[in-house]
Amino acid sequence: MMIITQKITSLAYEIHDGMFRKDEELTPSQRGLAVRRMPSLLEYLSYNCNFMGILAGPLCSYKDYITFIEGRSDRMAQSGENGKEEVQYKRTEPSPNVAVIQKLLVCGLSLLFHLMISKMLPVEYNIDEHFQATASWPTKAIYLYVSLLAARPKYYFAWTLADAINNAAGFGFRGYDQNGAARWDLISNLRIQQIEMSTSFKMFLDNWNIQTALWLKRVCYERASFSPTIQTFILSAIWHGVYPGYYLTFLTGILMTLAARAVRNNLRHYFIEPPQLKLFYDTMTWIVTQIAISYTVVPFVLLSVKPSFKFYSSWYYCLHIACILVLLLLPVKKTARGKNTQENVQLSRSKKFDEKENSLRQNSFSTTNNVCNQNQETTCEHSSLKQ
Repeated sequence: MMIITQKITSLAYEIHDGMFRKDEELTPSQRGLAVRRMPSLLEYLSYNCNFMGILAGPLCSYKDYITFIEGRSDRMAQSGENGKEEVQYKRTEPSPNVAVIQKLLVCGLSLLFHLMISKMLPVEYNIDEHFQATASWPTKAIYLYVSLLAARPKYYFAWTLADAINNAAGFGFRGYDQNGAARWDLISNLRIQQIEMSTSFKMFLDNWNIQTALWLKRVCYERASFSPTIQTFILSAIWHGVYPGYYLTFLTGILMTLAARAVRNNLRHYFIEPPQLKLFYDTMTWIVTQIAISYTVVPFVLLSVKPSFKFYSSWYYCLHIACILVLLLLPVKKTARGKNTQENVQLSRSKKFDEKENSLRQNSFSTTNNVCNQNQETTCEHSSLKQ
């Protein structure tokens, strides 16, 4: 049900954002790839109820889905050196076999690791009274990290399997990389290496549940009139369900994200050079990030209020307090959006209107030239026939 809800809102916002544009607004090179009409009832139901992604997803945009259904996914529009989209014309029909086999291997290893390790290192042991009373702080931190590390592979298994199923059907082809190898990560939902090596809260979020994060960015973050981070986290909590642990996790995540952003903006530039200093900074931020993420998501696993507060109280809410102190003591850089949102919205709208008007003028000019050229060609053909 949540996947269908995501798809419906994604389709609505694609229409709102102008994904379905008139032919006059498209260049000739874009007309073969862009969606130019409203979906039919069959296309709408096919997109929302396709069997490949109806249960675990991953979410995909309607534009990508209909491109795959119409067999145009082997002509991907990729950004060139100048930043403009360049059409990647068909070479040979790409085979997903290698990508599917690799992802199935990841699924098997993730499932095996989860079944073996999670029973030995349950997350619930973090709130065990004997453990809380006898364990030292380093032991508590290490066990917290390892127990959450053992809990993550079940998500790796589900999302990677769903991605492999889509790839096996031919969906998920992104194009070719610089070496000419086919890329099958168009709708991938996670990047395991980047998750486990995250050196910032943002890096973790950018590589975890990627398609849902993009959906949240489109429907909430880019449209929020104030506090987009807070609104997006609250919407994500509501979308996940009614368990109190979800709300505790995402409310804590708001503090973590804002504090991590403030620390990064104020301190990181002091640790870029020399390389040894940057390595030290990356190591420390990796340790802090992994502990902070594990601390944040414990209620997400425990689900209930009492166990969640029991865990946080055993840590004396130390990371909550640290985040609040960071936000109070470190200056937060205000973005242009934060300074004057309404003004930026009006400027963006006027800019879009000007761009649209200019594009229409250019298209009308090019259309007139095309008509003139066609008339000249027709005249030449008639004269040649007469001769």
